[in-house]
Amino acid sequence: MSLRYSFLVFPTIQTQHSNMGDKGGFDPYENRNVAHPISDIGAFFSLLKCVVGTGVMAIPLSFNYAGIVTGIILLVSVCFMLIHGMQMLIICMIECSRRMQIGYATYPVAMVYSFDQGPRFFKYISKAGTYIVDGVLAFSQFGVCVVYNVFVAATLKQLIDVNWGVADLRIYIAVIALCLIPPFQIRKLKYLVPFNILASILIYTGFSLMMYYLFVGLPPITERNIFFGRIDKLPLFFGIALFSITSVGVMLAVEAEMAKPRHYLGWFGILDRAILLVIISYVTFGLMGYWRYGDDTAGSIALNIPTDEVLSQVAKGFIASAIFLTYPLAGFVIIDIIMNHFWNKNGDLPNAALKESILRVCTVALICITAIIAPNLGPLLSLVGALTISLLNLVFPALIEICLYYPPEYNYGKLKWVLVKDIFYVIIGILILVQGTVFSIKDMISEWGGGDTTTEGPETTAEATTANMSALTTALTAAPPDAPGFRFL
Repeated sequence: MSLRYSFLVFPTIQTQHSNMGDKGGFDPYENRNVAHPISDIGAFFSLLKCVVGTGVMAIPLSFNYAGIVTGIILLVSVCFMLIHGMQMLIICMIECSRRMQIGYATYPVAMVYSFDQGPRFFKYISKAGTYIVDGVLAFSQFGVCVVYNVFVAATLKQLIDVNWGVADLRIYIAVIALCLIPPFQIRKLKYLVPFNILASILIYTGFSLMMYYLFVGLPPITERNIFFGRIDKLPLFFGIALFSITSVGVMLAVEAEMAKPRHYLGWFGILDRAILLVIISYVTFGLMGYWRYGDDTAGSIALNIPTDEVLSQVAKGFIASAIFLTYPLAGFVIIDIIMNHFWNKNGDLPNAALKESILRVCTVALICITAIIAPNLGPLLSLVGALTISLLNLVFPALIEICLYYPPEYNYGKLKWVLVKDIFYVIIGILILVQGTVFSIKDMISEWGGGDTTTEGPETTAEATTANMSALTTALTAAPPDAPGFRFL
């Protein structure tokens, strides 16, 4: 059977796939039609760029919470859990495609089909699951685009404030939005690959320049917490890690558009290779940032770096440019859901190209308006992050696998270990959902119920804005250092 890569990822699930020949060995890969497929290298850089972003600047603070050794172990473990959930989801989508004998089953389609195979309760809610998946995916990517718009604008504002004069942040948000309209008109993921490659080069160059400040003036490592950090803050570590690693919508879109989708999964697949580089980057940046600044590590490591030096300004400019180039990739999922899942679902929409162009302009405008009205979106984006991680990455994939192998002709493996694992994922996901939702709502009341949220003055910097408003990309805005230790769990 063509799903040999699924055996590499989950070798003990091979028993479940032993019955795959019951429909004549239908191969979804051979029946998948992609008009403009992307290469393996294009998929690699797209994955790399969709994960590595401003969130990496919060990783040093997570090591302050966990300690060096514990931080490394937990970061790798969290990454494994999230990527395992991603691989589990894709394998289930492929299996749904095989059983339905179609080339590709989208996330919502796979959810409906698998729920219809499960216990009676899941059959009743299968249709609703479609709208939940699409809604959460679109909402989360919308939040990411808002953060990107504000981050780039705030960085530009800081650079201009230092060298020329002070202006309102909202002016920069509007200017950046206008500049984003042309690249956002690119409709095929294949044509975004050059942007993703350039963005990856820029962001890693920016991080490399920042590393200069991390290596200068290093204290003895014995002055830092080698094994354990601030135990009462340990749950905040998970909040940072969870919100900094995954991007469900883009990861699925990349796999769906690949010329050789078989290469996506597996021990040495495109996904694992990209995530391996991400882990190395995060561990290195987190370790060096914490080693350099210790208990003084800020919510965004860029806050610890001088703002008036040319090298730091160049580094921040490179990172902002990379985020700017990533905007079309982040927004790709929003347009794909609206056009292909709803508005032009059957492919017979008159003047579809013109209407999609208008939709893209309106989407950028709506994102811009949202950013201008409330540039401090930390509480809202913390809620988006809680929903995205908990539901799309953990709960839904686990429930899909449970239902998909519920029929009597399938099984959950020896001692039903697959079922046990899936239940564990559901529990973890629900804990993240409940805690994240509760504290996000509290933060919304606290943040938007009063207080000064002006963006005037030179004090507004790219890092301060990001650290205060983008929980989705830094995972810190809803988790200040004095927050309760159980905030994210």
